[in-house]
Amino acid sequence: MIGMKRELLNQDWVGPFVVTVLAIVIVGALRPTFLSPFNIQILLLAISVNALVAFSQMVIIAIGQMNLSVGAIGGLAAISFAGMMEVWGMPWPLAAVLSLGIGLLAGLTNGLLCAYTGISAFVITLATLSAFKGVNLGITEAQPFYDIPEIVKSLGNATMLGPIPWLIVPFAISAAALWYLLFRLPLGRSILAVGGNTHAAELSGISVPRIVVFAHAISGLLAAMAGIMLVARLQLGQPSIGDDWLILSFAAPIIGGALLTGGRVSVGGTVCGVAIVAIITQVLVLFNIDPFLVQVVLGVLILWAVGLNRLREVRGQRKAAAETT
Repeated sequence: MIGMKRELLNQDWVGPFVVTVLAIVIVGALRPTFLSPFNIQILLLAISVNALVAFSQMVIIAIGQMNLSVGAIGGLAAISFAGMMEVWGMPWPLAAVLSLGIGLLAGLTNGLLCAYTGISAFVITLATLSAFKGVNLGITEAQPFYDIPEIVKSLGNATMLGPIPWLIVPFAISAAALWYLLFRLPLGRSILAVGGNTHAAELSGISVPRIVVFAHAISGLLAAMAGIMLVARLQLGQPSIGDDWLILSFAAPIIGGALLTGGRVSVGGTVCGVAIVAIITQVLVLFNIDPFLVQVVLGVLILWAVGLNRLREVRGQRKAAAETT
């Protein structure tokens, strides 16, 4: 029993989960409107979209890289989705599938460039961020697409049970699929192995370039899905979609226990990290605090999470050194 408790406490998601529960209890006690059905719906909508943004970065962190173009890919997929429906009159399911394909193609482009050019992912994705954003603005001429089908608007804001929105369904499916991929399939273990030690992964027979390409492709797909969901939620195709995703995409996985050096991520912890950010945003609104402080709080949270991860890493190294001696 003690061993089970110790193992549970060592899980990366436990700390963020406890913080999330405490935050809900404390804020709910101070502001009862925080737990109103409408506010819960808004909170779940934010978590549903933002979790996919965080997942798209988390997959890249898992291989020890970073993707600065997450927001640009999501924005390009979003305006493609809206534009196909408004300009070409395309049915929304077909527009959604093609937009997901655009996200997948953008991710594949990042992955191929990172895997076969020898240039760091930071530089590659910084360049593609600019390229994808340029395509976005070239298509839209910085003007939104307003003619979104009613069914898409309804799916983006309607609820299926009480305050639970329909957008939580793609989020839940993506979270479950990503967890199963990373922790139950050989391909997922290869992703974590590449992030943990690239040289050792190569010696064990893992094709590192293939894993890098695959991870970036999944990242692009998840970012595109987030962009499509945001079009449904906002009820328009806004060219600025994705512009503010970068900090969130790093903050949530790191708060959830991911190591920036790669090899260690947590799907549950990332979801809790997204929830913490969403709660902080709601609290600032409820207490009439300047919402621009969200960026300051996110910066502090990232530093705190990185500090905790570093402390855990140092303790692990000391413990390993003590055991060898």
